[in-house]
Amino acid sequence: MSGISAEPILAKRLTLVPLRAEHAREMTAVLADPALYTFTGGTPPSPQELRARYERWTEGSPDPGVTWCNWVIQLNTPQSPLAGTVQATISVDGGQPAAEVAWIVGTQWQGQGIATEAARALVGWLRHHSIRTVTGHIHPSHHASAAVAAAAGLTPADQWHDGERQWQLISGDSPRCGRSEDVTRGPATATPFQPRIDPMLQAGNALEPSVARKFVLLPCTREAFETSATSRTGNRRSAAP
Repeated sequence: MSGISAEPILAKRLTLVPLRAEHAREMTAVLADPALYTFTGGTPPSPQELRARYERWTEGSPDPGVTWCNWVIQLNTPQSPLAGTVQATISVDGGQPAAEVAWIVGTQWQGQGIATEAARALVGWLRHHSIRTVTGHIHPSHHASAAVAAAAGLTPADQWHDGERQWQLISGDSPRCGRSEDVTRGPATATPFQPRIDPMLQAGNALEPSVARKFVLLPCTREAFETSATSRTGNRRSAAP
């Protein structure tokens, strides 16, 4: 799918920075805790493995009808540490653009609302780009992921895949965040995309600390996950090889 690519997305406490292969060095430490793979399987990657994966992702999907967008979560602090990644695999579903999303936050950074803020920013960016449908898949026992998805405006659907429930946000559902009228944007070459968050969602940050201290916040399918992967593009139909 042409015409869309990852670009900087600015939120209050963090910036989603388009993924580069060189991010693998710092991200290896972020993704090193085996507890991150409780619901997805896999093991922490080596620096070489992660760099090779990021190189494949930045090269893009071999399917011209699919776009992989990947970002690192960079905190807006003086040290600017990386805290995780977010992904969106964009394709066409029923003639309309659709995205399947995923996010992963390192154990050190969990319990602080970071995944919630990153997910909201990602969904807002997708909605700004007229993505009609946003979905993710969550293990039923993964309450932290469910809380983040809900805070980003997704709701549980009746569809299941490999034991994971689909969550979705469809145009016309009157989502509480990520609406086109709730975002502002400056020139693409000068100012990162900056969503405006609905004040009704501010309480959503309170959902994460009580449930998300030991688990990766990752609503997507096991099938889409690479062997021994730590993050994924999110679309089980066309995950990065």
